[in-house]
Amino acid sequence: MKINYKKIVCLSFALSVLVGCDDFLDVDSRERVTEEDSGENLEPIAFVNGIYGMMTEWDYAFSYLGITEIISDNADKGSSPGDPGGDKGLLDGLTFTSTAGSVEAMWTNWYKAIGRATYSISYTENFGLTDTAYKNRLIGEAKFLRAYHYFFLVRAFGDVPLQHVNLTVRVPKEEVYDFIEQDLLDAIQVLPKKSEYGSADLGRATKGAAQALLAKVYLYQKDWQNAFNYAELVLTSGEYSLEPNYAEIWRVNTENGRESIFEVQARGESIAHGVQQYSETQGARGPSGWGWGFNTPSQNLLDAYNAEGDVIRRDATIIFRGETMYDGRIVSTAVENPMYNEKAYSSANAGAGDGDKNIRVLRLGEIYLIHAEAANELGNSDKALASLKEVRDRVNLGEITTTDQNLLRTLIWKERRLELAFEHDRWFDLVRTGQAAQAMQANGKPFEVGKHELFPIPNGQLIQTPGMGQNPNW
Repeated sequence: MKINYKKIVCLSFALSVLVGCDDFLDVDSRERVTEEDSGENLEPIAFVNGIYGMMTEWDYAFSYLGITEIISDNADKGSSPGDPGGDKGLLDGLTFTSTAGSVEAMWTNWYKAIGRATYSISYTENFGLTDTAYKNRLIGEAKFLRAYHYFFLVRAFGDVPLQHVNLTVRVPKEEVYDFIEQDLLDAIQVLPKKSEYGSADLGRATKGAAQALLAKVYLYQKDWQNAFNYAELVLTSGEYSLEPNYAEIWRVNTENGRESIFEVQARGESIAHGVQQYSETQGARGPSGWGWGFNTPSQNLLDAYNAEGDVIRRDATIIFRGETMYDGRIVSTAVENPMYNEKAYSSANAGAGDGDKNIRVLRLGEIYLIHAEAANELGNSDKALASLKEVRDRVNLGEITTTDQNLLRTLIWKERRLELAFEHDRWFDLVRTGQAAQAMQANGKPFEVGKHELFPIPNGQLIQTPGMGQNPNW
C-alpha cells in the first residue's frame, strides 16, 4: 500500500497560495494551515505529505518535460507541428526567453515545495510529538525533499536565494550546495532503511535515498571521493539490486521494487489524482493513441542506441509507430509521431488525465554509474569497470576493458545517456560534463556558450524583485 497523500494534500494545502511582492518565493501564512483554518489541529505528517504532493502536480506533467528532456538532444517537442505546447517548441529550438512559462512554473513549484518543507520541519519540531524516532523521521523526510528541490534549482539557475535566509538575495551556488549537503547528512542520520518501512509507508524517503541523492550532489560538484563513498554505501547496503529485465523497471509490477531508491507515488489506496497527466501528455497521438504526443524520442537518441547495438534499452525506452506493446496494445501506423516515450507509458491508462504511473527518480542503475564515474576520476579503473559491467551485463552489451581515463570517462557519459534516457537528467548531464555546446550544435540547436548553461531567472520574478539580477546573457 503506497502513501495516500493526495487526500491529505487537498485538506492541508487547499488554501496554499503564493502572494505578495515576493510571491514566487514566499509561502503565504495561509499555507500554514492551523486549527482555525481547517477546523482541526493537523498532525505533522499532513504537512510532510504535502511536500510529496507537490511532485504530482501538472507542472511535472508538462513544464518539467520541457526543461529536462525536450530541451535536450534526447527528445523533440513532438505532437503536431502546429501545436507549440506553450513554450515547448521554443525550448526544443533553444529560442526561449525569460518569459518561458515552463521555466517560471518549475521555479515556482520548487520554491513552493521548499517552503512547505521548511514549515513542516518547524511545525513538527514544535508540535509536541513524544515518539522521538517518528518525529525525527518526519523531519528527515522534509529535509530530504527540501534538498531534492534545491538540487534542481541550483542545477537549473546557479546562484539562487536560500528561502529561509532571504527571499530576494541570491547566494553563491557553493552555499546552496552546502545547504543541500547538510540537509541530506541530517536526513541520513534519522531516516529508516527501505526495508524498515511498513507497507503503508512504502515510497517515503529512506536512508538509502538520502545517501543516493548525496552521491549525485557530490558528483555534480566533482567531489569524486564523496560521490564514490556514498554511492558505495548504497551499493553495499543490501537494500537494493538491479531488476533482471531492464524493460520491466517502468511497469506496475516493479513500482517500489528491488531497484527503486526513490520514486514519486502515483496512487494511494485507490487511483485518485495520481501524477497529473504525466502519461497522457506523452502518450501516442492520433488513431489508437492515448495522449498528446509530446516529448518524443529524437532521431539523435535512436541513432545513439543503434550505434551501440543497444537493442534492449532502445526498445524499452522508445515506442515505435506500428509496434505491439508488451501488454498487447497495438500502436497504429497512423499515429502522428514515429516514436514516443515508453518510460512514461502506463498499461492501465488509456488517456485519462489522472495517471497511475509512478515516476522513477533514483534507482540503482544510476548509482552504479555514479560509482563508475567517480572511481574513474579517482584513478580506480578496476572499480569503475566493475560497476559499468553490472549495468551493461543486464542489457547484453559487451564488457568495456579500457583503463584509459579519458576514454573511459566518455564511455561512462555515453552509458548514462543510454541507461537514463527520459529520466529527466540529460540536459543537466550535458551541462555538467561540458558536452552541451557540442552535443546541441551537432543536433542543430543554437547553444550559446556562456548563456544556455543556466536557465534565466523568470521575468515575472524579476518584475517583482529586480534586485535579484538576471543570469548572464539573458
